[in-house]
Amino acid sequence: MIGMNNHGYVAHVKQDDSSGDWHDPHLLEDHLRKVAKLSGAKAGAFHSSGWGMAAGLWHDLGKYRGTFQNYIRDASGYERENAHVESPQRVTHSTAGAVHAINQWPSVPGYVTAYLIAGHHAGLPDWSGGRGSLQFRLQEAGPEYSEAMEAAIPGDLLTAHQPDIPEIARNTDSINLWMRLLFSCLVDADFLDTESYMAPERVNQRGRLPKLSELHSVFFEQMNQLQRAADDTPLNRTRKAIFDACQQSAVESPGIFSLTVPTGGGKTLASLGFALEHARKHGKSRVIYAIPFTSIIEQNAGVFREFLGKEAVLEHHSSLDVDPGLENAGSRLAAENWDAPVIVTTNVQLFESLFASRTSRCRKLHNLVNSIVILDEAQQIPRDFHEPITRVMRQMSEHFGVTWVLCTATQPDLGRQVDAFGSVLHTGLGNIREIIQKPAALAGQLKRVNIEMPSDPDERISWQGLSQQLAEEDCVLVVVNKRQDARTLYELLPQNGDTHHLSANMCAEHRSQILAEIHHKLSERRAGSDRPLRVVSTQLIEAGVDVDFPVVYRAMAGLDSIAQAAGRCNREGRLPNNGRVVVFQPEQLPPPGFLRQAAQVTVKLLRSGQLNEPLSPDAIQAFFSDLNTQGDRDKHGICGLLNAESSRDAALAIQFREAAEKFRLIDDKGVGVVVPFCPEGHKETPVDQWLGMLEQDGSRKWVHRKLQRYSVTLPESLARQLYGMGAIYERAGKFIVESSHYHPVWGVQAPDSLIPAESTVI
Repeated sequence: MIGMNNHGYVAHVKQDDSSGDWHDPHLLEDHLRKVAKLSGAKAGAFHSSGWGMAAGLWHDLGKYRGTFQNYIRDASGYERENAHVESPQRVTHSTAGAVHAINQWPSVPGYVTAYLIAGHHAGLPDWSGGRGSLQFRLQEAGPEYSEAMEAAIPGDLLTAHQPDIPEIARNTDSINLWMRLLFSCLVDADFLDTESYMAPERVNQRGRLPKLSELHSVFFEQMNQLQRAADDTPLNRTRKAIFDACQQSAVESPGIFSLTVPTGGGKTLASLGFALEHARKHGKSRVIYAIPFTSIIEQNAGVFREFLGKEAVLEHHSSLDVDPGLENAGSRLAAENWDAPVIVTTNVQLFESLFASRTSRCRKLHNLVNSIVILDEAQQIPRDFHEPITRVMRQMSEHFGVTWVLCTATQPDLGRQVDAFGSVLHTGLGNIREIIQKPAALAGQLKRVNIEMPSDPDERISWQGLSQQLAEEDCVLVVVNKRQDARTLYELLPQNGDTHHLSANMCAEHRSQILAEIHHKLSERRAGSDRPLRVVSTQLIEAGVDVDFPVVYRAMAGLDSIAQAAGRCNREGRLPNNGRVVVFQPEQLPPPGFLRQAAQVTVKLLRSGQLNEPLSPDAIQAFFSDLNTQGDRDKHGICGLLNAESSRDAALAIQFREAAEKFRLIDDKGVGVVVPFCPEGHKETPVDQWLGMLEQDGSRKWVHRKLQRYSVTLPESLARQLYGMGAIYERAGKFIVESSHYHPVWGVQAPDSLIPAESTVI
């Protein structure tokens, strides 16, 4: 039993791992005051400190309940760090503070604070919809609140000055974002103060990363050296002009910018240079670089580390392979709340966090305030989410000081859209400033390929016929629309060790090894080797993978995908003449849905004669304008769910959790399976060893991250069938593919009769 002191009320307890002795408790009054101070300071970054302080002051009032104090003091109830966390089996405490907030501040202010407090463990709740809703919890919270108020709570903890409601909170379509950032301040403050008691050694590890201002001179010194050492070629002169244009635009006032640069123009470093100079000029706090696919995140983070140093760049994505030389305790802690100068992440991590309800996802949001966010390959933003994404981007820019840079070779149409009767269909981003003043002229300067479109878009070529054409090429990349197409074509090509396959049926570690081999062979060819090289890939290679082929074949697709494929052709401009990009019509259409619609729009433009210059800005604009009319830009009704309503039952009704569940940029119906890939140089796969570690201790996060590199996502129907036939089994809480069903060339394989149509994408 722990000792008591004068105050007695406890927030947290912990036990010494070695001796088993109980430490002095974390006092509840101290915890509330510290969280209030810290939460208020964080919310002060967007002029809402009073709101953050009140939420922190009242968030754990329910812990004053006698039943909670008895529970946390009961030796049999001690669960170390988790004794204070709510669950159906434990004594709840978060609703009492929510009731108190409404009692103190009736109407909207009280309900704002109630949402934050009620959700600080389980996540922001919906107003209505079951036992977890705020409406139900408030109705049932009378006994919890009354019991807490019977305690000897200091009077100043129960009162707070009601702050003014800021402009963003006066709009029904934007108050949800402001509340989510307040929630971020509260949960981060709660985590940090709890951590200072539970693991004080971690506190000293935080805040050791360099400041953004320190990185400015480091980066530009490196860039100056690179530019001085570069050969004086037309391509390098153009790249320098792009970089200089970014520096000139960086002094402009914060807002939303676009950087339209064809592939190979050096937009990755140019956009980082813009961000660092813009941060210096306008006092921005951090740079966030968001990438659509995890397949290239390590590549880009590696480039940034070369220019900024290892400690400056934080990677945050689900497939992170922990490299002891790159990650330390401080960077792991920073990943929890993005308290780092430069973050490289994914669109999924960024935007799903902006619409999240869970505490772990929301915790980082307040650190987006006053930042610069670069969206690489901005055309990859899914059309079905254009309206909620552009709305939150505009609000973050207008109210929270975020500068956005839409960085791509093919700018999507994210502007305002109206129908034939003048009704607004899509509000868009508003004023977007283009950094490159003459993108059409730049596209002409950087033209390094000739696009050969089909003379008859209705004429299809068989895989056999295509394989014969490819066999005549010494060095060629062919990009197809489906995994099964990649396998079919690969099997028709010469199997002499010079043909390679890439698809998402292969785990990330497998793909990385194949790409390394491809890079090596491309280097050998540049050095004079005449050894042939043929690569068959799905569209995953188009996501910024740095390869350079003289000839690229592309199955008919959206014009943006064709442009991305062209970016893998004559990328460095080494050919005496332009490279060739051959677009062909395969035997089958792309998979139903967005991919097929995009291909059909390209064919439509081809038939109408609008693709004389397929990669020109005018052609790209025509493509996106037509494509965006094919579907709904808020397909899942996210904006409606987050629009604040008032009624007889509530001053503020928002469906936070339902919106978060529907906001999924990638359909996650697939099943992740671990595969038995054995990397080159290993006698056996390391997967068995890691699974053994998890069987001993399933909480080892670094092991889970290692296994991400050896995982493949399969459609649920296919995974079920493979499981039924014994090709997938369970171990250490994960699904494992039998070695007999992981092919050394194309990865996970199943009998053709089991492969459903949806499994063939990417």
